[in-house]
Amino acid sequence: MNKSFLFALLLVQNILFAQTSERNLSSEHWIFKNSKDQNWLPAKIPGTVHLDLMNNKVIPDPFKDENEKKVQWIENEDWYYQTEFTISAQELKNDNIDLVFNGLDTFSEIYLNDKLLKKTDNMFRTWNIPVRPFLKAGNNTLKIRFISAVNTGKELAKKVPFTMPESPRSFVRKAQYQFGWDWGPRLVTAGIWKEVQLEFWNNAKIITVKDIQNMSAEIFNDFHFEVEIEAQKEGKYALDINKTHKEITLKKGRNTITVPYDISGMKLWNPNGRGEAHLHEFAVRLSQNRKNVDARTIRIGLRTIELVQEKDEKGKSFYFKVNGKPLYIKGTNWIPADSFSPRISKEKYQKLIKDAKDANMNMIRIWGGGIYEDDEFYKACDENGILVWQDFMFAGSFYPADEAFLNTVKEEVKDQVNRLQNHPSIAVWCGNNEIDEAIVNWGYQKQFKYSKTDSLQVWKDYKKLFHDVIPKALSENLKSDKNMYWPSSPSIGWGHKESLTEGDSHYWGVWWGEQPFEIYNEKVGRFMSEYGFQGTPTIETTKSMFSETPDLSLQNPTIRAHEKHARGWEIINEYLKRDYKIPTDFVQYNYLSQVLQARGMQIAIEAHRRAKPYNMGTLYWQLNDCWPVVSWSSIDYLGNWKAFHYQAKRSFEPILVSVAERDKNYDIYLISDLMKELKADVTFELIDFKGKSLWKASQTDHIEADISTKIRSISTSELAPFDLSAAVLKISADKDAHFEKLFFFKKPKELKLLKPEINIKKISPTEIEISTDVLAKEVYLIGDAHFSDNFFDLLPGTSKRITLSKSLGKIDILSLWDVMKN
Repeated sequence: MNKSFLFALLLVQNILFAQTSERNLSSEHWIFKNSKDQNWLPAKIPGTVHLDLMNNKVIPDPFKDENEKKVQWIENEDWYYQTEFTISAQELKNDNIDLVFNGLDTFSEIYLNDKLLKKTDNMFRTWNIPVRPFLKAGNNTLKIRFISAVNTGKELAKKVPFTMPESPRSFVRKAQYQFGWDWGPRLVTAGIWKEVQLEFWNNAKIITVKDIQNMSAEIFNDFHFEVEIEAQKEGKYALDINKTHKEITLKKGRNTITVPYDISGMKLWNPNGRGEAHLHEFAVRLSQNRKNVDARTIRIGLRTIELVQEKDEKGKSFYFKVNGKPLYIKGTNWIPADSFSPRISKEKYQKLIKDAKDANMNMIRIWGGGIYEDDEFYKACDENGILVWQDFMFAGSFYPADEAFLNTVKEEVKDQVNRLQNHPSIAVWCGNNEIDEAIVNWGYQKQFKYSKTDSLQVWKDYKKLFHDVIPKALSENLKSDKNMYWPSSPSIGWGHKESLTEGDSHYWGVWWGEQPFEIYNEKVGRFMSEYGFQGTPTIETTKSMFSETPDLSLQNPTIRAHEKHARGWEIINEYLKRDYKIPTDFVQYNYLSQVLQARGMQIAIEAHRRAKPYNMGTLYWQLNDCWPVVSWSSIDYLGNWKAFHYQAKRSFEPILVSVAERDKNYDIYLISDLMKELKADVTFELIDFKGKSLWKASQTDHIEADISTKIRSISTSELAPFDLSAAVLKISADKDAHFEKLFFFKKPKELKLLKPEINIKKISPTEIEISTDVLAKEVYLIGDAHFSDNFFDLLPGTSKRITLSKSLGKIDILSLWDVMKN
């Protein structure tokens, strides 16, 4: 038996027989009831009251039909949850027994054996309550009363002398999206939404373990752990981190122990596209007299990250430098993956993050109207090399700054930062989503008739919360290597010139402003952290909106109820008229709305990437959905890739060719995110839709590493002899760089498409080959499987191989000609 195995075996044994232990109370038999009712019903923990009511068939599924309207009464009720559990005489011999709630949503009273232990007011905090004096051998009863967050919020709002926008949601420390958004339903829930357990401990316990990385390009090995320990009994102890051993003396109370650690030979964690995301596990063990007292395991990544903002001739830069090198950010925004977050599975988290990686992304922004995500989300980001822009949970409103509110926010920040800070994926902490912009741009002061004093108070409260309390809480709980704070996203609202010359930018001139997609070519900021356009979900997800076989029609009330933007259909139709047509057939409309969304986002992403290094990041709105809905997402609620996600994958490729149309030229750019120089033999060929070559040129380019550069300019006069509404420019290369780009000169509705004969050849049960006799545009493969590529263009005389997630007996095909032919 080798020494490494013996070491691991002894470590596991010590952890198993630690003096600190936990008992999961979530798995006990829980019951719940409305405070007005007598009858108790079975409940599942973690969970929400809506899920429990559904499971007991008290309410219909609010995701289906128009059932959302039928469940609004729930938010105004108070609810009780209760369980009984036994405690043995042996368990009562422990010096300390703590009751730990990892998440209570939101206002609650906790009773143990009819003794009121605690009142809570924050969904995002961990509640740790010493309970040994209140426990008894035998049966114990734990009861939680949840008080309506809506009613409580309304009472809190009365204490402010002016009307707050979005009241009462901004008064409650609760997931803001539960109150409804322009992509999500109003489902204001309550319940024990995270695990609950009893912790038994003696002598001492580990509170936190933090890895402190004071590294740079010059100093790589300045690394240590900081271990916070609560000691009930002072004395001599030992602390082991893997094979590093340290004898320590603990005083009664809180102790902070520093343990230097040699990381020689350990590999760096890299973001997706820059190398492997290497992770390293550490077992932390506290012992006394060779007996284990407590133990933890943590997993970290070694990396440096900086947010660089330097004045230049055009404003101020805004970019991330990872492991000493600037990184162009490609990614998206994340909302909670379900309106009822306890039912988001680990598998769903892993799939969505893997889908982001597969689409060549390297960052996800967690939007501030949702939740601090489950550990599995950050674990998946660590493993896949996805950086995280972490908003604090404040969004699109004004927030109070009374003492009680500020105190609970301070504790919220402490809990969440201590939970998340060891994840190498965390790149930046951001105070809020769009609150600075809301105060400046959205006209709430005029709408609610604020006095000058009221308006000044709003700014004072904003500054207190986001420029004082939160940054101070970060400084108290983070070392400088992990304390990167950005007060508000965006820093300056769209419509202001400075929003495109410094900071991060949310550009909504497209969609909200109804500007044409082409405006994206002009509205390019230093870091585009929000922009987007809506598209319908897949047919499968649309059908899931119904409890019975659906009538798929744009007039169907259920389908219309699953578009939460007040003018959503109207805006989609307006853009369809500009670039395509408005189909009357629902399947064709579904297809074309997705193609429209993908087209708009392609224009935006390519404009951003062409502008590198002026622009150093593009995060589209949004990756995912919380229910079946027409929205800005690229992946629908059931996990299906919409046309946009396939396009995002292409637009985020490490090597991208992009064409910018000028007055007299077509400027062709090559963008490389690779950290090596490339040689490319590039061919430019104008081809008609039957496959005939009309014009051709070639050149050899030497491409520098990590660059956007113009490689050719083609004058409009050079192409004037040709009918560009019936031709496509193919740009391709071999040698070091392999790429192919098809550029169409006209809007889709102006193209003279021909009827394609598309052929599917079966290569294997899970691989097919697609070919066509003439240009086939936006080829849509329809079947109950995931296709490796979809919504693609195909030239005559070429073929494309596609892999399937499973074998299909039949694959239907739709192309743009089928929709635009009439």
